[in-house]
Amino acid sequence: MADADLTLARPADIPSVDAMLGAPEAVPLLAQYGRTQLTAALRRQLDTCRAAAVAGTLPLHEVARPALFDAVTAALSTANAPRLRAVFNLTGTVLHTNLGRALLPDSAVQAVVQALTAPANLEYDLDTGGRGDRDDLIDNLLCELTGAEAATVVNNNAAAVLLMLNALAARREVVVSRGELVEIGGAFRIPDIMQRAGAKLVEVGTTNRTHPHDYANAIGPRTALLMKVHCSNYEISGFTRSVEVAEVAAIARPHGLPVVVDLGSGTLLDLTRWGLPGETTVSETIRAGADLVTFSGDKLLGGPQAGLIVGRADLIRKIKKNPLKRALRVGKLTLAALEPVLRLYRAPELLADSLPTLRLLTRPAAAMQAQAERLVPLLQPSLGDAYVLRATPMASQIGSGALPVSQLPGYGLTIAPASGGGRRLQKLEAALRGLPRPVIGRVVDQVLWLDLRCLEAPDEAAFVAQWATLRETLRP
Repeated sequence: MADADLTLARPADIPSVDAMLGAPEAVPLLAQYGRTQLTAALRRQLDTCRAAAVAGTLPLHEVARPALFDAVTAALSTANAPRLRAVFNLTGTVLHTNLGRALLPDSAVQAVVQALTAPANLEYDLDTGGRGDRDDLIDNLLCELTGAEAATVVNNNAAAVLLMLNALAARREVVVSRGELVEIGGAFRIPDIMQRAGAKLVEVGTTNRTHPHDYANAIGPRTALLMKVHCSNYEISGFTRSVEVAEVAAIARPHGLPVVVDLGSGTLLDLTRWGLPGETTVSETIRAGADLVTFSGDKLLGGPQAGLIVGRADLIRKIKKNPLKRALRVGKLTLAALEPVLRLYRAPELLADSLPTLRLLTRPAAAMQAQAERLVPLLQPSLGDAYVLRATPMASQIGSGALPVSQLPGYGLTIAPASGGGRRLQKLEAALRGLPRPVIGRVVDQVLWLDLRCLEAPDEAAFVAQWATLRETLRP
């Protein structure tokens, strides 16, 4: 007599969709996923079984009701799992563009929750009872923190640059140093954005050296403005010369031309007070003579994705009247998150504790070393003898084009295969990405590096707990 597991099912053994929907096992699935989804999932599973039965390859036990519902439950769970998931960022890049950049403080999170669950005065003036301007929610704060006359916000810094150029320089010329024609992530290039904005680029100087007379000689009747661009993601050293904002402003002023500066990352405070590398602040740029400054909300500022434009009130008014402003404007969730983040800057002495970005950037190397040494004996059993886990000094970076050559001393974990080389390392890296909360590190010279700068104490227990599943996954 044949083993029951080897008995093949016939098409007639497969239950109908209606029979499955009427089974007790369907009740919780109907409550969770609804009749439409469950019916479709059942039909797909039964059609698959029917095709296998016709081909003579379907074991009879796979058409038993428990097996069918197990398969359907797994399919529905996979189909309804969120695509946007929390991960552990152990790459060593704090503001990682691919991992969402800045983490928001609790005050911003609560403000977003409130904006999601209740009507808000997004464009309603509570004083007059009339229509308001959504920029009013953050305009005063930005002016207070930067020294600008006015401000506006769009959905990212690329949009800010595009809008500014289109509003102020369409069908006219914009003078930029050749050494500042940068390309950043996602193939965002200043010349391309300028073309899309309808402005004509006038390059001056050379890649490594630009002088004041280069700007002065380029000014003509079609010139709309002079532009400076922060060199994100790279640094030119050696035989170099660039023209400071104050010098460019002095050249532009007699001609009545505005000077605009794309700061890229943009910071509101001097970072050296926390022992970090120095970066020109927005207020310093305004004081140096810039008429407009654009910068990001989700980089060094530590807020949500946004593009901020601050500067002269007359130029901001012109920008806000441009039709592109409506297309590029932000919604209530961005504004809800941005306002409390900006408020934190009113108390800079508390910022290292209250702003996650700054807290991570200033995390002491000694704290990370102690954490790494504590984690090694907890995690090694999950790796078995196939991998060697060590606590290792390493250097983090800020990320997202901010201070690209500056590194922050820290500590982390390195994992190297005891044997087997690259394939075994790839298997480990994939297994870590497959955890309930994926762990993202970086591979350097056939070693997996897990930088602990972004693994704070509240998340450590959850991080350790899920490693227990790795031993089975990594079994040869």
